[in-house]
Amino acid sequence: MNGPDPFLEPGVLVKHPSQDDWGLGQVQTVAGHKVTVNFENAGKQVIDANVVRLTFIGEDPRGAR
Repeated sequence: MNGPDPFLEPGVLVKHPSQDDWGLGQVQTVAGHKVTVNFENAGKQVIDANVVRLTFIGEDPRGAR
């Protein structure tokens, strides 16, 4: 994998593929392959997008452009 998926940008909603109990997460920042996500039940987590492929849920409806 060459860096994060193109959908990974601040504001989008994601889930961690192997941590269902973390709940829904919102991408906060993307710096190279490091993605900071604020999860409902796990708080802020830094994810290595080269190791974990986050599941795209959709755009945050609160931040409609």
